[in-house]
Amino acid sequence: MSGIHDFTLASARDALKARKISAVELTNAHIDAIERLDGRLNSFITRTPDQAREAAKASDEALAKGEGGSLCGIPLGIKDLFCTNGVRTTAASKILGNFVPPYESTVTANLLKDGAVFLGKLNLDEFAMGSANLTSAFGPVENPWKRRDSDAKLVPGGSSGGSATAVAAGLVLGATGTDTGGSIRQPAAFTGIAGIKPTYGRCSRFGTIAFASSLDQAGPMARNLQDCAILLESMAGFDPRDSTSVDTPVPNYEAALKRGVKGLRVGIPKEYHVEGMPAEIEALWQQGMTWLRNAGAEIVEVSLPHTKYGLPTYYIAALAEASSNLARYDGVRFGERVSAPTLDGLYEASRAAGFGDEVKRRILIGTHVLSSGYYDAYYLRAQKVRTLIQQDFLKAFENVDVLLTPTAPSGAFAQDEKPTDPVQMYLNDVFTVPASMAGVPALSVPAGLDARGVPLGLQLIGKFFDEETLIAAGHAIEQAAAFHHRPTIHAGVSA
Repeated sequence: MSGIHDFTLASARDALKARKISAVELTNAHIDAIERLDGRLNSFITRTPDQAREAAKASDEALAKGEGGSLCGIPLGIKDLFCTNGVRTTAASKILGNFVPPYESTVTANLLKDGAVFLGKLNLDEFAMGSANLTSAFGPVENPWKRRDSDAKLVPGGSSGGSATAVAAGLVLGATGTDTGGSIRQPAAFTGIAGIKPTYGRCSRFGTIAFASSLDQAGPMARNLQDCAILLESMAGFDPRDSTSVDTPVPNYEAALKRGVKGLRVGIPKEYHVEGMPAEIEALWQQGMTWLRNAGAEIVEVSLPHTKYGLPTYYIAALAEASSNLARYDGVRFGERVSAPTLDGLYEASRAAGFGDEVKRRILIGTHVLSSGYYDAYYLRAQKVRTLIQQDFLKAFENVDVLLTPTAPSGAFAQDEKPTDPVQMYLNDVFTVPASMAGVPALSVPAGLDARGVPLGLQLIGKFFDEETLIAAGHAIEQAAAFHHRPTIHAGVSA
């Protein structure tokens, strides 16, 4: 191994336990990388180097005694949607710009219990609303990748763009993300890393700032699926404080890497061959089928007939829930307050100043579809269609074990290529939204580069609480793809 930034999470874990490197050395190297590179990338909102060094020191003491959890001494980044006790948590919004929680989210508490070292809070689209990480009140995040023929700043995807960039650039060994309609998988694909959206209910939502409560799910982002598996095993588990948390055992996800895919039936949804799909996305998809077939899997065409309704249904259901969830940020109960002579004026002034344009747009749409005269026409109908989408997946999984699709309809685009029409931006989630609507697990793995040298990902979708089969199939693609490319901006590359 040529340098400290060549470590994966798994290899760093093993090196720490073998005392080949100390947690303090590992942590300091990542803090130095953040200080050197993140002024450009803007992946962090809040950095916590002093706390990280103290945690690393404690990790070394535990490791010296032969103690410590599965993540002892591992430096991670935390998406700034997870409440962290005593550390500012903003959701990338002005309205929560000074919010310091007095408690810890369950997911981050689980990671801390296993010995993880937190380097800080990572940037995101405001309240997780976006597909490019351009809506943050703390500025956009830059993708560390560059096109071969251009120095244009690329988007890292969203909403977990800060998490994706920090992992891809080697600033952290892993990160937490949240996925409502693709916010782990799409940025993972855009930055050449792996990401898992677990089954809805697998990871507790307690202490995670809500966007759409029936869709939000925490998950891991890391350089490869082995690292994601290690993180997911720590993050997952039943939590009585979350009414949607499911009380089911957490498997050894890392062990699933060795299962292979011989005899596995892989479904190819014919509806995902969308009109206008770039030829290189189609070619990569076909390559993914070949890789799995060569590894012993059987390829089977399946139908998900209600897929075409996924995006409009999502943007009704999710925005209706967002309208309700964000009502608490009014300048009285939560959030920054802007004084006004009347109570209504205080609400209006505080929310007008505190929320960005995309959040306001989504609140207005969500409020509209819940309003009198429109509830039945929009929200209630969307819930019925959502049930049909879920039934499509259940029917498909009677005949196949996993589904293979592209993750995104393109590689990362430039910040100045952002569509002016919000609906065009929403189309970035066309392949990821249906799995979120159904609540089934899904992941993205890097599988190649486009013609301009930007990463492309493949998505696998699985049965409820069968993340193990997903990980096994994803690992087969990882091995075949042998994706070892690094972005232009990386901690292991001299500036």
